[in-house]
Amino acid sequence: MRIDVRAVRKGRGGQVLPATTLGFESGRATLARAETEQRPTVLGLIASGRMRPDAGTVTLDGRADARGIRRRVALVDAPEVSDPAPNVTVAGVAAEELMFAGIPSNPVSVSRWLGDLGLHHLARRPIATVDPLDRLRLLTELAILRDGVEALVIVSPDRHGGDPIAWWELAKRLADRGFAVLVIAGDASAAAIGAGAMLARMQADDDTDDPMPLAEGGFA
Repeated sequence: MRIDVRAVRKGRGGQVLPATTLGFESGRATLARAETEQRPTVLGLIASGRMRPDAGTVTLDGRADARGIRRRVALVDAPEVSDPAPNVTVAGVAAEELMFAGIPSNPVSVSRWLGDLGLHHLARRPIATVDPLDRLRLLTELAILRDGVEALVIVSPDRHGGDPIAWWELAKRLADRGFAVLVIAGDASAAAIGAGAMLARMQADDDTDDPMPLAEGGFA
């Protein structure tokens, strides 16, 4: 599948979100750049079919299909939209999402599922106190359990701190599993990931690997 976001805007004169173009597709991780507190979430909502832009288009495999996009794209950790309440435990977050996915969500099932991910030791921890990479791994693995999900839009993982290259590697591993992954982050994180990718290419013996996919050949 492929989702194309073309020249979308939100707010008068693009104050909420200036004109933005990007695309993301199955089997690839794409990084889009968005600054300010509000813009990453607005872009995530639009790219996942959950908000209508004031201008521009969002298409699924070349067609306008907001319902299909909502069904097939999971919006992950968007502030005040899909992020878990900070005081809920990891086990509580897992139980709720397993229930929504139609999977048994009793304590035994939750414990087994967390154990399979190697996160059982975090079960009683409030989600706000969890290491950023573990948090993202937990939330993305829960998101893909829902029936029909083929893509992930991850919003502002950098707001929790941690190493941007670490969560970018996680995004690429999800893409390697066949998912379309869009990560929306700030300038500093994008620069760090870009520098890391450039260094890796310089050190590689084979320079034929594809570069990091960016929104529309660059950052959104």
